[in-house]
Amino acid sequence: MNEPSIPASWSPALEALEDDLRRGALSAPSSVARKLAAVRSLFRVQVEGGSREDNPAELVGSPKRPQRLPRVLKAEEVAALLDRIGAASPLELRDRAMFELAYACGLRAEEIVSLDLGAVDFDTELVRVEGKGGRTRVIPAGEHALRALERYLARGRPTLGVAGVDAVFVSKSGRRLSTSDVRRRLRAWARQAALAGAHPHALRHSFATHLLEGGADLRAIQELLGHRTISTTQVYTRVQSGRLRAAYARAHPRA
Repeated sequence: MNEPSIPASWSPALEALEDDLRRGALSAPSSVARKLAAVRSLFRVQVEGGSREDNPAELVGSPKRPQRLPRVLKAEEVAALLDRIGAASPLELRDRAMFELAYACGLRAEEIVSLDLGAVDFDTELVRVEGKGGRTRVIPAGEHALRALERYLARGRPTLGVAGVDAVFVSKSGRRLSTSDVRRRLRAWARQAALAGAHPHALRHSFATHLLEGGADLRAIQELLGHRTISTTQVYTRVQSGRLRAAYARAHPRA
């Protein structure tokens, strides 16, 4: 099989290629990076085949992909979503308690499904969460979440065939829920509330952003979220900044 022939004259054109790609109509960073990767691969074939000594494409850096800000629901959107969930059936009681607690405590989907009955202390209004990397944190739970959880534990969970199961949140057959169950249930309720992009992590992002907007200290939010470093938590300052800029642009007469 013949190796693809790449003229040596391509070398000085690589910088121009990158510039052209950046200025193109479809020059998303991911597209630029993908096309540059293809050029690097072609040169690599030549180097490995012995027809070239170097790969000049390795000297051209890929564009950095902009960090996407997390999807954050407004406080009134969270309220509309949670209030959409009724209390007529055990599964509705479960879902209301589950998503009230997810928002009240900023829980990941994995943390929701791993909660056991002993993790919630109604006297101190605290929830013990086993987070990433085996790190345990204790989080205050709000009145709405605790009330919803009490109703579910009293009237919903006992009807779901839960003998011998320690999980707080169980399926209608009594097994511990999976993270896909949590995502599916939230999507269903979000559709009913006409909310796009509502997933468990959006509730977690909203928890952090609303705390920050309410004046909470960034270090405290880091501890509540279970982030190992403060830099991970600082993304929420960019979310808040973006919301403030948008509000300014809408409201200021000289914006």
